[in-house]
Amino acid sequence: MTRVGIVLLFLVAGLGSVVAAVGVSPLWWCAAVPLVCVGALGARDLLQRRHAVLRNYPVLGHARFLMEAIRPELQQYFIERNYDGRPFDRDVRSIVYERAKGTDAEEPFGTERDVYRSGYEYLVPSMAPCPVPKEPPRVRVGGPDCARPYDMALLNVSAMSFGSLSSNAVLALNAGAAAGGFAQDTGEGGLSEYHLRPGGDLIWEIGTGYFGCRTDEGAFDAAQFADKAAHDHVKCVSLKLSQGAKPGIGGVLPGAKVNAEIARVRGVPEGRTVISPPYHREFSTPRELVRFIARMRELSGGKPAGFKLCVGSRAQFLAVCKAMLEEGTAPDFIVVDGAEGGTGAAPLEFADHVGAPLTEGLLTVHNALVGAGLRDRVRIGAGGKIATAADLVKRMVQGADYGNAARAMMFAVGCIQAQRCHTNTCPTGVTTQDPRRARALDVGDKAPRVQRFQEATVAGALQIMASMGVTDPAHLRPHMLRRRVDPVTERSYAEMYEWLEPGQLLVEPPESWAADWKTADPDRFTV
Repeated sequence: MTRVGIVLLFLVAGLGSVVAAVGVSPLWWCAAVPLVCVGALGARDLLQRRHAVLRNYPVLGHARFLMEAIRPELQQYFIERNYDGRPFDRDVRSIVYERAKGTDAEEPFGTERDVYRSGYEYLVPSMAPCPVPKEPPRVRVGGPDCARPYDMALLNVSAMSFGSLSSNAVLALNAGAAAGGFAQDTGEGGLSEYHLRPGGDLIWEIGTGYFGCRTDEGAFDAAQFADKAAHDHVKCVSLKLSQGAKPGIGGVLPGAKVNAEIARVRGVPEGRTVISPPYHREFSTPRELVRFIARMRELSGGKPAGFKLCVGSRAQFLAVCKAMLEEGTAPDFIVVDGAEGGTGAAPLEFADHVGAPLTEGLLTVHNALVGAGLRDRVRIGAGGKIATAADLVKRMVQGADYGNAARAMMFAVGCIQAQRCHTNTCPTGVTTQDPRRARALDVGDKAPRVQRFQEATVAGALQIMASMGVTDPAHLRPHMLRRRVDPVTERSYAEMYEWLEPGQLLVEPPESWAADWKTADPDRFTV
């Protein structure tokens, strides 16, 4: 009990004694108690020094803090329109919920979007649509150095760690992936039993902390990695360089949150604060990065190996391309995470102002690989607010081979965008380690929702592509996506952006790329 509570208790008890002594009516007693409590609260407000509002407006000033606390709920449920909420508007959340539940995801009476607003994008339909394929195509991931290629679904579960998500959320996502035949990225928090138990395909991601395959000093443990990467459910291994919502920053997991289970999964001491540095200890140059990816592939027994990044400097990525060429090996896949990507917690400045959005990131990576003559051996995944079929098709037009979704998958298991991910008080049990809250998420009910959402979204993407006259994502072209640049002008992606020809950087780099290509050094990350 707080000191204020103790004072109130004594005041009420004292008042009760006085009332009993003088024989006052119980009705007066009932009226006096609230008055005493309000008076005590007012006195406390006047004496405290932390909040100026309460010193000037005792008691009444608490209304300000109450309204501030419920502002997000008021905004989401009573004020925002269907199409202007953030990070995801109501229309997008609704279509995910409806597809996850297996209900009709259709709207009457036409769009609510302003189709003449600058920035509005649309996909170009064909006058000769194609039949929708009966089976969704898959993307073969695995270059010439890969002995065990994997056929990736067009939409998969993006990186989310056990620890950030509850055990029930991880179980539901993996069970949905197992039933639907798509993959789940483990996130950098380690390979947990909840990822393995349902039997879904996994992309095992390791980050700067090397959780699950680290030495006592925090370095990469090759033996541990090889042992876990050999698991049948692990189909690909991925190295996280950076994350869209917080590129170039490490993380701190307070010791109070490192319980026995988290400690076991991550391979860290229980109860001790764990620091993930912003940089990798195992390499410091583009050439060493490429060699480390090749080592991961070898240790995994020839499974596809790649890395994830939020794009920043084009010259730095070109340096990695040069390293691939000189080393004679390349990653099997690269996942581009856009700056609009989500996270459980990040500094606002990083989420708002650091890193390239997904469109620019995809165009950079795709064109760099094409120009360096490497695109045919490296697959590109896209992550960053992919929630609808149209999102997925747009990203494939921009250069991706497949997409990953995180927050949309969270919606599918019950997330309501309460934005309490970092507080351990998630109201739906998705992003919490509180057993009482996590038990609200029923795995048996939510796993089929994950499967239905992914299946319906991929089916929607195939339907959109068929309307565009395309049956295979590989046949999507930049001119099939157009953007309004002002109220009277629209242009296609083929017109707005420069698209390199295969091997063009090796022969005669275009003027707009020449300086970055010249600056790129495979032996250092040029700033």
